[in-house]
Amino acid sequence: MVRPLILFSLTFILTSHHACHAEPGSFLKKENRWFTGEEALTIAHNILSFQSDLGGWPKNISTTERPYKGDRKNLKPTYDNGATTDELRFLARIFNATKKPIFKAAFDHGLSYILKGQYSNGGWPQFHPPGKGYHRHITFNDNAMVRILEFLREIHTKEIYQFVSKAHQTQTKNAFEKGIDCILKCQIQLNGRRTAWCAQHDEKDFQPQSGRSYELISLSGSESVGIVRLLMSIKSPSSEMINAIESAIDWFESSQLIGIRLLTLNAPKTPRGRDKIVVNDKNAPPLWARFYSLKSSRPMFVDRDGIPKDHLADIGYERRNGYAWYGTWPQRLIEHEYPAWKKRRQKN
Repeated sequence: MVRPLILFSLTFILTSHHACHAEPGSFLKKENRWFTGEEALTIAHNILSFQSDLGGWPKNISTTERPYKGDRKNLKPTYDNGATTDELRFLARIFNATKKPIFKAAFDHGLSYILKGQYSNGGWPQFHPPGKGYHRHITFNDNAMVRILEFLREIHTKEIYQFVSKAHQTQTKNAFEKGIDCILKCQIQLNGRRTAWCAQHDEKDFQPQSGRSYELISLSGSESVGIVRLLMSIKSPSSEMINAIESAIDWFESSQLIGIRLLTLNAPKTPRGRDKIVVNDKNAPPLWARFYSLKSSRPMFVDRDGIPKDHLADIGYERRNGYAWYGTWPQRLIEHEYPAWKKRRQKN
């Protein structure tokens, strides 16, 4: 029922001359009345044209700028890299503003794609059907699963989604609870101590798993932050959730790297014209590595050959400069958000 409606809508968008150089999420702060206008309708129909037959949207491509004119079989839907969730948020906003059935039908189709992708144990792969590669693993990489759970919680808690059927409302609530349970089961324990999470975990036994050749089994200094924020956002956390949060904070504090600074230098003779180096600097703010070895708890840097190295300088130019190996991801969490969370708990 959904696909014919969406294909019919293309007669509208092909006559439009508006160019919308932004992603769906950038329009979500617009006032409700904006969603009744021509620009919003153009964007919405562009978004519809990129919706795959399975219900989701592809990644790393603008779904708002112009209509999709390629072969529909080439649309590969995913939950990765921010895809699908913001398209659905946009469709919810424009359906509420216009009450056009085409937008609700597309929203329901996309929501079903998300719900169908959840494993029975609560996790999500990068896309559905998951295939047999590393994409099948429970995916925290780039906050994929956290974003899905945040979206599903919105549906059964926010007024904007009152148009969603009671059956889907119940499904999203159950899916969220199963997802949180999965997160707790994935938290890595070392020497009897809960620590953080890997960027991806096995879809059957929850064990940490590798992703791409340079994304080995590890403790993630980046993805673990989004997971902890999600757990802290739960109003009445269980004792297991509280333990998971506090253990992860302890791990973040023990894993910060003091006395070094990441610099990007001009390097005219290199392919990118710049190069990243690490220098000693006692006045530098703390850094965290993207990956920590489960065996040594030390930072780990990996080239496309899959061989872990101890220092950023040990890997080749392309990966050294083409990946976020260091960051300040947990800093605000430790300094501001966690203390505020503790105060809220004490008041309650």
